[in-house]
Amino acid sequence: MEFIGTLCLILIATTIGGHLSSRFNLPAVIGELLVGVLLGPALLNWIQQTNFVHFFAEIGVVILMFIAGLESDLSLLRRYIKPSIYVAVLGMLFPIGITYLIGRYFQFSQLESLFLGVTFAATSVSISVVVLQEMKKLDSKEGTIILGAAVVDDILAVIVLSCLISFSGNQIEDTSSNQSMIVSLLLQVGYFGLLFILGRWVIPTIMKFSERLLVPTSETLISLVICLGLSYLADIVGLSTVIGAFFAGIAIGQTDYKKAIDHSIEPIGYAIFIPVFFVSIGLNMTLTGIITDFWLFFILSIGGILSKLLGAGLGAKIVDFSWESSLLIGSGMVSRGEMALIIAQLGVQSKLLSTDRYSAVIGAIIMTTFAAPFLLRGLISKDKPKEELR
Repeated sequence: MEFIGTLCLILIATTIGGHLSSRFNLPAVIGELLVGVLLGPALLNWIQQTNFVHFFAEIGVVILMFIAGLESDLSLLRRYIKPSIYVAVLGMLFPIGITYLIGRYFQFSQLESLFLGVTFAATSVSISVVVLQEMKKLDSKEGTIILGAAVVDDILAVIVLSCLISFSGNQIEDTSSNQSMIVSLLLQVGYFGLLFILGRWVIPTIMKFSERLLVPTSETLISLVICLGLSYLADIVGLSTVIGAFFAGIAIGQTDYKKAIDHSIEPIGYAIFIPVFFVSIGLNMTLTGIITDFWLFFILSIGGILSKLLGAGLGAKIVDFSWESSLLIGSGMVSRGEMALIIAQLGVQSKLLSTDRYSAVIGAIIMTTFAAPFLLRGLISKDKPKEELR
């Protein structure tokens, strides 16, 4: 029963950390992330990245993105699909190019450098979602583009990563890997087709049927089944689980049950699972590897932040957003979070990333994740007085 004590410690620590962050006018998520660093291997080593923490964190990020989907404005998502694509594409090209050059400077091989670029091209907006919720900006045009671009970014990252692994020397001894990549891409296209059908016709019918079930909170129960089911299917076809959760939220958000489900799901997520997710990110940081490879860690952190900020921001500016909005969108795309951590782990397994440099890369990923809430909070606070005057 040791896991119960671990969960109790995480919940107490994240409550205190979130409270102190809010007292200092910082996003509560910063305190929760720092709890992971403080209690994890980097400092006190009271909590390790166990299966229990991993599973709770997975559920946490799924619920978080489900809530983001519920609170998204579908009409805005449709309206801003073109800007979202520009933001996602340039928000990938800049990090790939800049971190590739950083890798070459630190004597990575060409393949390792390219993989490093792909790692830092990935975006995880789960952290940004929390800050945008806190600042009442999640359903703004900037928040909508950040969410839309994150979905496009996720798809592109999976495609590029699949190609890179398939064409790496240790993976293509025959044509079977190329064939499996094509099958995987076809499955992913089919998944999005299925999402459209389910969201348009099936899910609204299921939600109406849930009212007739003679069990407590039946609508909430069925919405969770839909969320977890679509997340699982996304994972099976090689996509991120958060894509399924996000689109499940969007589909249910178009029904009459949106407010009731949002009201029921938020306590479940924010009381237990989401704090564990934030702590799990901090648990990945170790100081030994960072100190050994400090300059790689430092330059990758700066390059990771600036490349996404400039690339995604330029994508927004090209489609006629103001500089303030473009910077806000770029800031929302800075966080790499769990997506980059997963890709880095795949890189080690596929021998595309040296284990000697792993800690420095992980440290830089976490630094970009820490930076995103500060950038977002600062830019939103700066714009607020202007909005209040209108």
